[in-house]
Amino acid sequence: MTGRDRVNAALTFTEPDRIPRDLWALPFISLFHQKDLDDFMQRFSMDIGRAELAPGAGEERLHRLAKPGTYTDEWGSIWQVGEPGIIGEVKKPVLSDWTTLPHFQPPWQEIRHRDFSHVNRQCEASDQYMISEVTARPFERIQFLRGSENTYMELAYQTKEIRSLIERVHDYYLQDIESWCRSDVDGIFFMDDWGSAHSLLIHPDMWRSMFKPLYRDYCDLIHQSGKHAFFHTDGFIEPIFNDLIEVGIDAINCQLFCMNIEKLGRLYKGKITFWGEMDRQHILPFGSPEDIRKAVARVHSALYDPRGGVIAQCEWGKDNSRATIETVFQAWDE
Repeated sequence: MTGRDRVNAALTFTEPDRIPRDLWALPFISLFHQKDLDDFMQRFSMDIGRAELAPGAGEERLHRLAKPGTYTDEWGSIWQVGEPGIIGEVKKPVLSDWTTLPHFQPPWQEIRHRDFSHVNRQCEASDQYMISEVTARPFERIQFLRGSENTYMELAYQTKEIRSLIERVHDYYLQDIESWCRSDVDGIFFMDDWGSAHSLLIHPDMWRSMFKPLYRDYCDLIHQSGKHAFFHTDGFIEPIFNDLIEVGIDAINCQLFCMNIEKLGRLYKGKITFWGEMDRQHILPFGSPEDIRKAVARVHSALYDPRGGVIAQCEWGKDNSRATIETVFQAWDE
């Protein structure tokens, strides 16, 4: 099987020849450990690839993270990079004052009149399963625009301003996803971080009333184009896990070790593809090789189905050695 065939088989439960592999190398690794990354990729072939809109687009994004400083994102908010290779955080949200909301416009220039010729050439040349760049992230984007504290306050009070902002952001992301659906990628990637270590960040009922309909719209667009919906989220999301399946997400990347993995397997194995991940808070930075093997074995025992439904995904960050990441994928092979 090619990588594309293998991932498709995992998503559709049609018996891949092995569990597909996917590595997320964070900016610090790409910037400062490229040789280790290249050597690793020579040893372990990955089954999922990322499409770039234009040649060198990824290098441009990496460049702004190469040293401490500030940058302004395409929406107008100012980010602070405090450490080389680390994404940083928003320090000056563009909508910190609601008086600017009537004149605020999303960055339509980023998505209208896109040229997907480079993306399509990458897809044609690769036998990997190709996914889009990150598209929709409505909850996170609102925080980037307004600030997290303001966002939570206004969600609690259901202000007309926050509802207006959600509507504008959602309209932008619908068009963003629709444009990617016209490309040759196999899957569309969207995300939002919804959990702390032990609970959902907002009440599940609020999530279902305000954000679940947005996700359903995204998945409907993706499926209408014949593509799969890939979703990432951090933290404890057990209260809305079934809702994510209901809206149509095909593959979910989540922090399994924040939750009861065995319970997730009992309830949802066979209904969605578990797209990783390994515990990057404790096991990857601090665990022994045996700890890592036991963690992989636990995920395998709880979630594996020979028909599919599992992708062996791992994140390689600043605090992880090459040997650690190799142990993860060796354990999956074993």
